[in-house]
Amino acid sequence: MANDGNQTVPMMTANASTSRTPALAPAEKPGKFSGMDFKRWQQKMFFYLTTLCLQKFIKEDVPDLPDETPENDSFLVIEAWKHSDFLCRNYILSGLEDNLYNVYSGVETSKELWNALEKKYKTEDAGMKKFVAAKFLDYKMVDSKSVITQVQELQVIIHDLLAEGLVINEAFQVAAIIEKLPPLWKDFKNYLKHKRKEMSLEDLIVRLRIEEDNKAA
Repeated sequence: MANDGNQTVPMMTANASTSRTPALAPAEKPGKFSGMDFKRWQQKMFFYLTTLCLQKFIKEDVPDLPDETPENDSFLVIEAWKHSDFLCRNYILSGLEDNLYNVYSGVETSKELWNALEKKYKTEDAGMKKFVAAKFLDYKMVDSKSVITQVQELQVIIHDLLAEGLVINEAFQVAAIIEKLPPLWKDFKNYLKHKRKEMSLEDLIVRLRIEEDNKAA
């Protein structure tokens, strides 16, 4: 085949396309946000927007171009920005449950929408952390109830603390449970506190179960 001018452009286009870095495949779209666990949803949504190359619009305002920018260029730049921001804003909105979608659908830009959600739900997340932490600190075991049952209740509260992003290592959990043992367990509490070998949470629960069975017998 003759190497005429009509073949040059397709060949150059093909070469350019093969050398281009492949785009990041879109992540799985996050589940719809219902008002709970905002931090986790926000992280997933941010990653999703990143795979779509739209994450910068949650922080950017409309471009402020120099006065000397030609009017036509200025128009093209701003229209391109508005189009991408429209996509970003609607991806975020589509990640909200219908009742929240209705509340936030009137927000004009991605940045305003992102900031409005943060202002509302990050504050509530912080309040939830304080509530769960206070619940853990205030928990007191009583003699009238099974210790193992009360340990299980404490473990549920600890799970809630971990879900809120608070780091509580196993050694602290063991020490806290021992410290919260009820009054009639005072001698066994002192015995556990003075053991030199560090116990795992599983070991502690086994020891408590055995001691409770002994007390019942």
